[in-house]
Amino acid sequence: MSKQLPAALAEAVTNASYVLGGHGPRNVQVLKEAFEGVDGSQASDMYGKGEVIEQFEQKMARLLGKEAAVFFPSGTMAQQIALRIWCDRKGLPKVAYHPLSHLEIHEQDGLKKLHNITPLLLADKDRLITLGDVQSLNEDISSLLLELPQREIGGQLPSYEELEAISAYCRERGIRLHLDGARLLEILPYYGRTAAEVCALFDSVYVSFYKGIGGIAGAILAGDKDFTEEAKIWKRRHGGDLISLYPYIISADYYYEKYGGQMARYYEYAKELAALYNGCHAVKTLPETPVSNMFHVHIAYPKEQVEPLLAQLTEQTGVALTHYVKDYSETASSYEVSLGERYGTVPKEQVEQLFKLLDEKLKALGGAGNME
Repeated sequence: MSKQLPAALAEAVTNASYVLGGHGPRNVQVLKEAFEGVDGSQASDMYGKGEVIEQFEQKMARLLGKEAAVFFPSGTMAQQIALRIWCDRKGLPKVAYHPLSHLEIHEQDGLKKLHNITPLLLADKDRLITLGDVQSLNEDISSLLLELPQREIGGQLPSYEELEAISAYCRERGIRLHLDGARLLEILPYYGRTAAEVCALFDSVYVSFYKGIGGIAGAILAGDKDFTEEAKIWKRRHGGDLISLYPYIISADYYYEKYGGQMARYYEYAKELAALYNGCHAVKTLPETPVSNMFHVHIAYPKEQVEPLLAQLTEQTGVALTHYVKDYSETASSYEVSLGERYGTVPKEQVEQLFKLLDEKLKALGGAGNME
């Protein structure tokens, strides 16, 4: 009798020999590894001061080409504070960003409820903000937030020329430009630019340390010295100035050094994997050719059909494509792919066999399966 299939895709992934995405499990070992070589007598930071936090902030300011930087426990806190500062300076509590910005869909209206800031949503939700969108604003704003890459639509990016044009337009009109650069390092191989070159187009920038970098948590907010000094005050007001943040800082620095310089390799992995997906029946990736180490997979069958199929495929091959599937429409499903160290550990022949079987299983579902 054949072994009973896992009840859930997540269970199948737990038992898999290989997982294609990420760097590895997010367990306590992530913290233990980061601290393995740390001198136990090293002093901690205290309320935002001390060598451990100040040196890391200076290091990140140099990386981003900014005058100064502040370490925050979360990007949510950092970005709301950045926009609050720009609004206060202009005396205008209005900002603009994409309809699928993290601030709009994942923060329980924090910007509105905590800061009384009104957001104007630019562009349709399924495309990027363009210069034309900014030019067509019929209301004054203090700040424009651009997310690079735009995660919720597959990690798409504007051309660098479009980015430069938006930056120039904002500066001409006194609009502060803020970068949601949670995945900033991940996009540098596509643009062929340094972090400082990209950030030079922006007045302020936020970077995450737990996404592609793989740390525990934490974020950097960078800009000119006056801006960061004001951000420190707001950090205290938000309760983010913890007595010590060194577990986050040390792990952020460790994984930045370990993975931060590997983004070009992960980008190549993403292009290779997306091509395999696009060779399968009823599957398309967004973007078709990735522009970073991440993309979205769209399958022209509903979740209730795709999820058990992927669970079965994972059990059969020992290789997991994803730990979740979500409904995209009544007839289609999707999930996100973000590549790191693990992809390079999977034998190529097993990856090829996996996609051969995926193609066969999707064809066997019958029905429409049409991504056109």
